[in-house]
Amino acid sequence: VQLVESGGGLVQAGRSLRLSCVASGTIFSITTMAWYRQAPGKQRELVARITNSGNTNYADSVKGRFTISRDNAKNTVYLQMNDLKPEDTAVYYCWNNWLSSNYWGQGTQVTVSS
Repeated sequence: VQLVESGGGLVQAGRSLRLSCVASGTIFSITTMAWYRQAPGKQRELVARITNSGNTNYADSVKGRFTISRDNAKNTVYLQMNDLKPEDTAVYYCWNNWLSSNYWGQGTQVTVSS
């Protein structure tokens, strides 16, 4: 399984970014996908998850601001991030579990300035 993220960058607080993750080597349409993030000095945490049927769940800190979605035809999962805050600054990772193994992308840096 290979996961390739894109879309990170430097933005001002209150602005938006959209992250993308293209997956290969898995049957994308039947697998759960997720976004995690890791800030400096902190543990990696779950941001949002979407099942193959489209059910979603979010970390409390991003509810109402972030939206996870998927396009099975493109083997791609997205994370729309609105009203970004400095505390959202982190490296964001795409995640997939396939055949009982966890897979991670290389990560994309999101930096939010105040």
